Parts: sequence; C-alpha cells; structure tokens
Amino acid sequence: MRDLANKQKIVEFMRAFGRLARNEAEVFLTGGSTAVLEGWRDSTADIDLKFVPELDELFRGIPAIKESLMLNVELASPPDFIPELPGWRDRCTYIGSEGKVSFYSYDPYSQALSKIERGHEKDVLDVRAMFDRKLIEPAKLVELFTQIGAKAYTSIPQLMQNHSLKRFDVQSKNGNSAGVPFPSEVGVKKPAG
Repeated sequence: MRDLANKQKIVEFMRAFGRLARNEAEVFLTGGSTAVLEGWRDSTADIDLKFVPELDELFRGIPAIKESLMLNVELASPPDFIPELPGWRDRCTYIGSEGKVSFYSYDPYSQALSKIERGHEKDVLDVRAMFDRKLIEPAKLVELFTQIGAKAYTSIPQLMQNHSLKRFDVQSKNGNSAGVPFPSEVGVKKPAG
C-alpha cells in the first residue's frame, strides 16, 4: 500500500527526481500536488506530473522513486483531459529547482478546466479553493474557455454541459441566473455534423 503524499513527501520526491536528471528538464506538478503545496489540502493520493523534455532517465527512474518513497506517481496533466490552453506555460508558477530539474505548478486555469471536465467532488472543491485563493479569476477562466472554442465540444463534452459549469459562481457576460457561462454566451458553437 502506498502512502498519501503530504508536503514533505512531495519535497522528497522532487529531490529524488532532481537527482535522476543528467540534462536540464522542467517538471510541471498538477492536481493534488498543487493543492498540497498551496495549502488547501494536507495530502494527495498521487503526484501527477508532466516533464519536458521527456528524458529517458526520468521515465526509467520513476518506478524506483515510487518504491523507495512508497508514493503513487502518475504521468498526467491537464492536456490529457482538455485541449492545451494558449499561454499555459506563462501561467505556471515556479516552485524550485533540484539538480538540473526546475519544478513548477501547472497553469491553474488549465487545472481548473480539467477538474471541471472531470467533475469529481474533490475536483469541485479544488476549483473553489483556486477561486478563494485568487489563483484564478472568473473573467480569465471564461476567456480561456472561449479560446479553446469548438474543440471543447469534441474533446471536453463535460465542460459543454450546463450542469457541470453550474457548480461554480463564474459570471458570464450575459449574467444568467446561475452565474455561469453557457457555451453560446461565450461564443462557442457546436461544430456541424
């Protein structure tokens, strides 16, 4: 049985992962790891991450780190669930460096939209925490959602369903009664066919 990852375990993981790299790399932590590092959760079931470039030594080293630290580590990030948002790298926040590896928290807007797409209760709570901590702003979330446009209908159907967006107090430009942006209000049209 693997341990939950608290802040100390995440830092231990970062140190171990940093020792693996012979070349420079960037690691983008996401999901529960962000929640733990930002302080609205005490622990997470797994450390979700994406690294660039996809270095062989990093892939090969993950199983040993998982075993030595008794942690779940998943190669997962928002683009696995939603289209990549424009400018996502610019919105990542620097955490620190270990060896040749720089660690970042993945773009909070990408994280929020991917969590809305999944719609699990813990994801809903995470998005609310992001709003509460001012990591994301409603208008910017709507703007980025609009920018992914019609791709949303085919790749993220959950985002396009009103019940998914109603969980959040996000003001649309038309200010509908639920206070959320409906696809037609943010200029997203269902593709023909």
